[in-house]
Amino acid sequence: MQQEAGAGGEDLEVWIDQDLCTGDGICAQYAPEVFELDIDGLAYVKGSDDELLQAKGATTPVPLPLLTDVVDSAKECPGDCIHVRRVSDRVEIYGPDAE
Repeated sequence: MQQEAGAGGEDLEVWIDQDLCTGDGICAQYAPEVFELDIDGLAYVKGSDDELLQAKGATTPVPLPLLTDVVDSAKECPGDCIHVRRVSDRVEIYGPDAE
């Protein structure tokens, strides 16, 4: 099983708000293992089986080796629609709602 972790070794998960997605595909360029554009032109996170998770608010774990790519995706996203949060308390640490 791949290790997922953020600063301090905490497990992180990521989700995309498709209502805000602009379909630029920057996330899929940074982290194609985690993000993919669907035929509707919007980005979605992918599950461990590479399946697109299309349910509203669907999350996927952030693999430790891809943490920087996922964070860069959130920072560069023109739609501000990528949310990275801690699994333990669901506090957003990267993205539009991060404090």
